[in-house]
This record gives sequence, C-alpha cells and structure tokens, in this order.
Amino acid sequence: MSRLEAKKPPLFISEPLTGDAVSQSLSLLSGILKSSYGPAGRLKQLHNGVGGCVCTTSQSSALLGHLSVSQPVLRVLTASVQSHVSRFSDCGLFTAILCCGFIENFKSLNVAPFTVIKISKHLLSLCMDHLKSEACGCRVSVDFSSVETLVCLVRSILTSKPACMLNKTEVDHLTSLVLKAFLFTVPCHGETNAFLGKCVIIPVKGRRVVDSTVFPGLLIEAPEIPLGKPLVVKRTGSNLIKVALFSVSMSGDGFNPEEGTIAVHHGISLEVSELNQLLSVGKQLVEDEVGLVVCQKVMHPSLKQYLRENGVIAVDRAGLSVMEPLGRLTGSQPVASIHSLSPGCYGSLKDLCIESFASKHFLHLIPEDTVICSLILCNRSETAWDELKRVCETAEHVLQLTVKEPLALLGGGCTETHLASYLRYKSSSLPASTFKDLDCSQSQYQLVADGFCRSLESVARSLSHEGEEILTDMVYGHCWFVPPGSPCVSKWPDLVSKCGCGMNDNTEDLSWRFLQGQNGSPVIQGCPKEPSAKAADLLALDCFAAKCSGLQVALETANLILDLSYIIEDQN
Repeated sequence: MSRLEAKKPPLFISEPLTGDAVSQSLSLLSGILKSSYGPAGRLKQLHNGVGGCVCTTSQSSALLGHLSVSQPVLRVLTASVQSHVSRFSDCGLFTAILCCGFIENFKSLNVAPFTVIKISKHLLSLCMDHLKSEACGCRVSVDFSSVETLVCLVRSILTSKPACMLNKTEVDHLTSLVLKAFLFTVPCHGETNAFLGKCVIIPVKGRRVVDSTVFPGLLIEAPEIPLGKPLVVKRTGSNLIKVALFSVSMSGDGFNPEEGTIAVHHGISLEVSELNQLLSVGKQLVEDEVGLVVCQKVMHPSLKQYLRENGVIAVDRAGLSVMEPLGRLTGSQPVASIHSLSPGCYGSLKDLCIESFASKHFLHLIPEDTVICSLILCNRSETAWDELKRVCETAEHVLQLTVKEPLALLGGGCTETHLASYLRYKSSSLPASTFKDLDCSQSQYQLVADGFCRSLESVARSLSHEGEEILTDMVYGHCWFVPPGSPCVSKWPDLVSKCGCGMNDNTEDLSWRFLQGQNGSPVIQGCPKEPSAKAADLLALDCFAAKCSGLQVALETANLILDLSYIIEDQN
C-alpha cells in the first residue's frame, strides 16, 4: 500500500542553547522550581486539562512527574533529576535549580564549552574533596547514640513541604513517629549480612495528624473479622502461629480464556473441579496446622468458610504492596500455584491480635523479632495526605542513607553559600600548574568559577519568597535572611539573629555582606572557618549522600546540555 503522505526529513536544530525557545523554556522551568523551594515555597496545582485528579504540591517528584515537557533539552534535565530522586528521594529541587543555574551562567560566558566543562569538573572535585574532609565547615557528624541530630534531620524534611499543612505540634509528633518507625526497622542483632527493614504506611484520611501512630509488626486490613468475639488462633506445638501466603488467585476462576482453549470431558464442570482443588489445598493447610492464610487476591467463599470452621484465620485481597514485607516478617514463601504446596513455604508468627483505628479493623501480625513496622498516617484532606506520605517515605529513605554514611550537611542555604565562599578562596590561590593542566588561562578559570559560585548562591536565594534580603558573612560563609521591610542599617546584628541553619548567631562581628546577584559576593580573604555549635542549636539539616549526589548530577547534566551541538527530531 502506498503512503498517503510523503515521509518528512528529520529536523536539524544546531546550537540549541542559543535559540530563544530553549532559553525561555529553561527560564520558565527554573522559575517554577525556584518558587517551590524550601519551607516557604509556593504550591503548584497540576492537572491534565481534561479532567482527572489534581495534584497540589511543591515536591520535585510530583512536580516533574506531572509536568509535560516538550523541549528535548529540558527532557534531558528532568530525566536526570528524576533518576536522582528515584535513588535518593531527597534534594530533587536543589539538583534541578542548581542545574538550571549552571546552564544559565555558563552559556553566557565567552568561553568555549569544552573549556567550561573541564574547569567546572575541576571545581566540582574541589567541592567534593572539601565536603569529604574533616575540616569542612558545613558538614555535621551524625551520632546514632543521640537523637538530637536525627530529630533535626527529620524535622527539616517535614517542614520543607508546606502542602503537608503541619503546625509545630504536628511536626513534633510526626518527627517522633518517623524516628520510632525507623528504629523498628533496624535489626536488633549485629549480623554480618544484616538488612534494614521496612515501614508500611497505612492511609487514614479525614483524621487529625496527631492521631497518627506506629505499631511494630504488620497491620493488614481485615473488615470481615468480627470485633466482638475473642480471636482464637490455631498454634503449633512450639506455641507459634504457622502462616501461609498465596500470591495466586484462590477464587476458583483460574482458567483464563485468553491463554488458549482446554478440552473438557462431557459432564465435567470446570468450576467444580477448581473448587475441589481449592478445598484439597484447604485440607492440607489444616493438616499442616496452619493458623493464618493470607491471599494477595480473591479467595473463594467456600474455601474461607472451610478454613474458619477448622480454626484457620483467612484473609484475602491483601494486595501486592504487603506481600514483600509480609514475607520478610513471617519467613513465608508466597505460593504461586494451588497445585504445588510444599512444607518449606510456611512461615511463623509469635502472636496475632485485632486492632481498631477510626472505622477500620486490622489484624496485627506480631513476629518474634521484627524489622517491619506499620505507620498509620493521618491527615485532614486527601491532598495533604498524599504530600505527607511522600515526605514520610523521603524521611525514612534519608535515615537509611544516613546509617550507611553518618553525615549531614547544613541546611537553610548555608552549605551553598559556604561552598561558594570556599571556592572563591580556593580558586584565587591556585598554582599556575593547574591552569596549564586544564589548558586554560587564569581569567577563564575565574570566569567559570564565578559562574559556578553564582549558581550555588542562586539556590540559597531561592529560599527567599517574601522579598527578604540575603546576607553572607565573611567568617563562616553562611547564609542570613533579613526580614522584608527592614531598614538598611550598618549594624546587621540588630536585624539578624541566626543564620539559615541555626549554627551561628549574631553575638560576634561576622562582617556581613549582601549576597549579590550576577556580580557575586566579595571574595573572602581567608578560608571560611568551621563553626563550633551543638546539634541542639541546628535549625535545618540536609542529607549528605543526597546533596552530594545532587551536586554531581546537576553539573554533569548541565555539562551534557552545554555540549549539545545538534538536536535531530523525527517529524513523522
């Protein structure tokens, strides 16, 4: 058959970053991300324009997941940030804003992209070496024998997303719950191949946040189990409850016509045959002294009745999300076929009881030694609950990352301004051999370094949404916010009390200067000092692993985009 329309040649776009369309799209995306950043960030409402759910958020995973990006350059940027968030859960907005800053600042320089990339990689190595050194002034060690630093880390995550709509009491309550839930997932015994457990979040919408609570073990919703009667559970000789998990449907309609046809002898009923097979499985479960059967899918009513008549508790429609933690909790192997049931697939529980919360009834599965817990998470509205769930999952992941690398970075913009101050100091005293190795002049290096520092400082400036003036001090290189409408005075201590992270106060003369825009901050004469403060003084902390990765991803993505010479689009 001949084509109805002639095939079009591909569209070649040379030097895409010089075009107005890409610059405008990048500027728009950067503005959206910057206005969403931090505890005072503005919320965004996202919907598809033809109905469906509406998402109200300021979180990068939700923002980038709902945004429709058509520009190929921006698709590269958003894909990189989403990949980072999928691995670390945190610092998505930081990564995206910093990447936009690098692109905007570097492309305006009169320096060849190849040279910019080489110099920026050297600057990144200086940053990473500084962050990993003991002398780094924006790094905090996390002591797991005390909860102070952990509390600050979790509280910083909870307060960074205004769509959760939390007040101070609710933040304190959730901080305590998230930490408690995390500690439940840490193995009690120091094994060689120990693994962290999992916190299962159970939604309860329309209730107060302070009603949220956490249980060790696993809660499975079981509306069919009556509350009035005592729960009688069959136990083995060792006083444990034997558990069987089924990932296969036990509804009796196992035959799927789409899989092909089967021959059935005259007078044979498929339904009766399936039910007999199910009842045969039920008989074996009873003979094997199983006390609890959980099915991921639907269970035939006759099978449920048979099991209950024989003292076995049966729960169906458990769902895929609980199967993995349920397997870890009980040691059971999910059975994938009703035609094969081996004794080795069973697990065990220490106890089983009924819990009631709001209008929901749960079976509470209590193991002997658990690394699984259940967080009943409440919020007043569905929108606020969705955001809160994402934030709690982020907090759990950040704590897991912090166990592997017990460090944190100062929040509130102080890490960014401190790194900018450090790079300005370091780049002003490099030996001539560095420029020779990079095959660049000192002036080119300084231009790129200044663009790198302005990009870092633009992230700190993004925390200001009410017109606050932002200062940086000449001693520690930290970030300070002046309330909007304050008079311009020579004595800054009268207007600022603490820096963004809370580590420094106004008791000493720190020689504050405005954190300027495109002109950058004045060069600090010496290397920024390491402040001495207690963890209890801190107001904001960031995940060390996530922020270090975000810094690397932001620069690598920006360099990739800066190196683009052509975009080739298929027009068919």
